[in-house]
Amino acid sequence: MGNRRMDAKGWGRRLAKIGPVLVAGLLACATSPLGRSQLKLFPDEQLSSMGLDSFQQLERDKSVSERPEESAYVQCIADALIAELAPNWRTGWKVVVFEEESANAFAVPGRRIGVHSGMLAVAESPDQLAAVVGHELSHVLASHSNERLSQMLATQAGLLAASAMTDTESESGRATVAALGLGAQFGVLLPFSRSHEKEADLMGLDLMARAGFDPGQSAELWRNMAEKSGGQPPEWMSSHPSHESRIRDLQARMDHAESLAASARDAGKRPACKPPPPRPKKAKKQLK
Repeated sequence: MGNRRMDAKGWGRRLAKIGPVLVAGLLACATSPLGRSQLKLFPDEQLSSMGLDSFQQLERDKSVSERPEESAYVQCIADALIAELAPNWRTGWKVVVFEEESANAFAVPGRRIGVHSGMLAVAESPDQLAAVVGHELSHVLASHSNERLSQMLATQAGLLAASAMTDTESESGRATVAALGLGAQFGVLLPFSRSHEKEADLMGLDLMARAGFDPGQSAELWRNMAEKSGGQPPEWMSSHPSHESRIRDLQARMDHAESLAASARDAGKRPACKPPPPRPKKAKKQLK
């Protein structure tokens, strides 16, 4: 009993430290570019510093592409998209192509964009790659990193509070805490991430259309991803929407995007980004 009381006091002290942050969070509500309510507990400058540190670490740890035609191609697409951002967002960006076979890309606060070389084999046209880069830019524009970290902190504080009131020495108490953890994972954190992905898809769709790219190719990109990535976990267990959900949501907004693209073309916006030559296929190893 004595140990349990000490544990409860320990939890209480930890909650006392987190409590003021959560109170501040009540005053840190924001609205995303598409009108969704957000919780943002961290200063933008702090997230930018964290993003820059992380990106610099990646540059130290990973190989950067030495193919200038690939870097120029990705930079051309990024430049066309960045030109459509609000004036205060148009400077300070850096784009790097990493030597990674996976079909992935990312952007971080601090205005850094990374594209894996493997993505160039899946995004089969400049329009499709514009959908990828536009999506990643949108994560930064919508402060999704800040929101995600804030949500995780708030969830952790809730779990600490529940644990402090639960007899963790009993089997039923431990089961309760474990169930709370699973509930937080599948009921809060992962669905929250799916909402970010959907929002970034739709924002990226509008962005690529305003830049003069073909928005219809965004759906083709995800058909390619579905074909080349194989099976996915059930959507409720995944931090990302299913390929089918993405395509459906993009198509529901396509009329609006096509209108934006038509206006961009009328204004003379026709990005001329030349795809690099395909990489030579690696020879398969012979079994001895």
